[in-house]
Formats: sequence, structure tokens, C-alpha cells
Amino acid sequence: MRSRYTAFVLANGDYLMKSHHSSTRPIKEKKSIVKWAKSVKWIKLEVLHTSKGLASDEEGTVEFKAFYFENGTLEVIHENSAFVKENGHWVYLGEN
Repeated sequence: MRSRYTAFVLANGDYLMKSHHSSTRPIKEKKSIVKWAKSVKWIKLEVLHTSKGLASDEEGTVEFKAFYFENGTLEVIHENSAFVKENGHWVYLGEN
């Protein structure tokens, strides 16, 4: 989760795609995701809760809040994200 947040802060579209599960990866939206990530000012990430997600697990969830400024307004993304291992690496599956 933290690495994906950092990728949003850096507008690193390649990493965002690579760290997204192949079955739900938004390849066609990559350019718009990068454009949006560059258009906002990222403030902080708060990880509120995690479930599973240890090295021995195959799945896990992360509840988080990501704060950012957009058009002068403080906004927040509050999500429960599902992660799974794909080819031995943790990837984002989608919102739980």
C-alpha cells in the first residue's frame, strides 16, 4: 500500500500498472491516472487497519486514508483495499 501511495505521489504510472492485479489492471486509464496524480498535491497516507498480508499469506486488506489537495480543497480517499499475491508479489486487486 505504501509503495502504491508513493507511486501516486511520484505519478509513476508504470509502477501503478505493475502493482495492480492483471485481472483488474486499468491499462487504458494509465495516462489519465498519471495526469490526475500530477494535478493534485499529496499530503499524507494514514493506514488505519490491516488484515492478513503477512509473508505466509496469499491475500490481505488495508484500510487507509490518502489526503491530497485538489483545486485548493482538501480531499481524502478512504478505502478498504484488497491485495493478493500474483507471481509471488503483492498486487492491488481492488476496493473491498
